[in-house]
Amino acid sequence: MKDLKVVIISGQSGSGKSYAIKCFEDLGFFCVDNLPPPLIPKFVDICSQSGSEVKKIALGIDIRERSFLADFVSTFDRLKADGFQIELLFLEARDEVLVSRFSETRRPHPLARNRPILEAIKLEKERLSELRKGADKVIDTSEYNVHKLKEVITKYYITRSDVKRLNIFLISFGYKYGSPYEADLLFDVRFLVNPNFVSDLRLLSGDDPKIEEYIMKDQTSRSFINRLTRFLEFLFPLYEKEGRSYLTLGIGCTGGRHRSVVVANLIGRFFNKKGLELTVRHRDIGRV
Repeated sequence: MKDLKVVIISGQSGSGKSYAIKCFEDLGFFCVDNLPPPLIPKFVDICSQSGSEVKKIALGIDIRERSFLADFVSTFDRLKADGFQIELLFLEARDEVLVSRFSETRRPHPLARNRPILEAIKLEKERLSELRKGADKVIDTSEYNVHKLKEVITKYYITRSDVKRLNIFLISFGYKYGSPYEADLLFDVRFLVNPNFVSDLRLLSGDDPKIEEYIMKDQTSRSFINRLTRFLEFLFPLYEKEGRSYLTLGIGCTGGRHRSVVVANLIGRFFNKKGLELTVRHRDIGRV
């Protein structure tokens, strides 16, 4: 059995093949769309050569034409006989759903030359019927939005060892210097007690234990940190489930030197203890 894993993606026009390719790309597959069937063996051979870093590929194949269909079937059988881990994923949807999708996008069906859309859909279904029978997996996308389709593909095609954790970045900043443009979520902590008004603390930064002690002795600060960490515990898995690779949180106070630094450090330590790696950066800590 060859180490290279190959997934062929085909099916009805309008069933979501193009988005499925993007899903496989997000899952770490090397993806090529609309590769002619006669070129598949050569491409697979190149990817399977010793020294190649490609371990899994996904190929989107448009095989509604009868000649392409015959080429594909023989190619598919030959690759399986050669020991490749190859399977066919077939996407479909109900006729009325496909009609609605083509109407919404205003794209023509590829077989709708001089024929009504419903007739084109039925003709394509007929031409692909044998291919569907030989598919390893059939997914009906009639009730799926793009998020649900990605969830189903992930469930089928990614192993536990392949799962990539969400990369989380915390940026403390000062609103007087502007919000970080890369932040997905912003938390304003200017309501917390401000060490800037204490002469002995003003020149220290939020990395100093004295600043953290001053802020956290206040009940409002302790309550806020407790609620925020619980909220983020709920939130992070949802972003991970959606398939996000990166999430950036901006935590801001007036100057970005005291309160936002303390809050970012506390959140980082809290989740690091739970085994979740967060990268903390203090953008404006050096400004006075």
